[in-house]
Amino acid sequence: MNHHRKQLMHRLHIIIGVLTLGAFTPGALSQTFPSKPIRMVVGFPPGGPADYTARLLADKLPALLGVNVVVENRVGANATIGADHVAKSAPDGHTLFLTTCGAMAISPHVGAKLPYDPLRDFTPVAHVVNAYSTLAVHPSLPAKNVKDFVALARASKGQITIASTGIGSIPHLAQELLKVAAKIDLVHVPYKGAGPSVTDAIGGQISSLILDVTPLLPHIKGGKLRAIGIAGDKRVTLLPDVATMEEQGFKNVEAPNWYAVFAPAKMPRVIVDRLNDAIRKALAMPDIRERLISTGADPVLSTPEQLASLLNRDHAKWGKLIRDLNITE
Repeated sequence: MNHHRKQLMHRLHIIIGVLTLGAFTPGALSQTFPSKPIRMVVGFPPGGPADYTARLLADKLPALLGVNVVVENRVGANATIGADHVAKSAPDGHTLFLTTCGAMAISPHVGAKLPYDPLRDFTPVAHVVNAYSTLAVHPSLPAKNVKDFVALARASKGQITIASTGIGSIPHLAQELLKVAAKIDLVHVPYKGAGPSVTDAIGGQISSLILDVTPLLPHIKGGKLRAIGIAGDKRVTLLPDVATMEEQGFKNVEAPNWYAVFAPAKMPRVIVDRLNDAIRKALAMPDIRERLISTGADPVLSTPEQLASLLNRDHAKWGKLIRDLNITE
C-alpha cells in the first residue's frame, strides 16, 4: 500500500511540475496575461503632466488589454518613493511605473543614495512622450532670441536671474548646458515646482526661466512671457516660430524631459511585448495624440530597446554633467 502510495505521489509531483513549467512558457503567459487590473504607479501628484499622461493611457489601455488600468499616485522625493515601490513589486506586468527622465537618469546622481538602481531594477517597456524645455523671458527683457539673451548676460556680467524647478531638475541642467555653450554666467533661482517660478517670472521678479513648455504655453500665448529658444533637437509643434538653441548657434543644449513606462526587473519578454504593443496602439490614436500635443508634449512610439538605450545614454550624460559641475541638493 505504501509502495503504491509513493508511486502515486511521485506521478503527481511530475504532473504538477509539468503543469507549472507549462504555465510559465511564453505561449501560456501571453494567454493568461493580464489576469487582474493593472496598477500604473505615478510618483507625482494628481493634475501634473506625468499624472495627466498616465490617465490618458489608463483610459485607452483597458480596451486593448481587457482589464482595468488604475493610476496610483505614490508621491514624494522626486518620484523615488514610487520607483522604489515598483522596483520591489512582482515582475508579472500588473504593476507599471510611468515616470520621467529626472527620476530615472538624474536623481541617482544628486543627493542621497537611492534604494534602487534605475539601470538594474527595472524593465524598460515604452517611451511615451518628450516634453521640451523652453527658455522664456519677461517681456521687459529686450531679448528676441538666444543671441540677444547671451549678449545681455555678458553685458550685465552674469546678473540676469533664471528660474528652474529645483536643483538637479531638467530645467536646471538645461540652463547649465546653455551657460557652457554660450560661455555666460547667470543667477540660478531654484523653485519647488513650476507654478511658483512661472508666477514670479510673469510678475517680473525673475528675468527668465527654462521650463517644460506645458505650463508656459498659456502665458506665452497671452504675451506675459516671450519664448526665445527650445532646448531640444526639434521645434515644439505649438511654438513653430521658436527656434532650437542649436538653430541659433548654441550646440549640445538639449534637455528633453521624456516620460516613459517601466516595470520591475526580469519581467518576461512576452509580457513586455504585449504591453509595448498596447501602449503604442494607444499613443497612435488621434484623440490621444491631439490631447498630448495640445499640452506641448511630443508622442513617441518606441521599442523597449530604444527606451533602454535612451535611459542608458541620459543616465551617463546627466551623471557626467552633475559630477563635472559638482551639483548637489
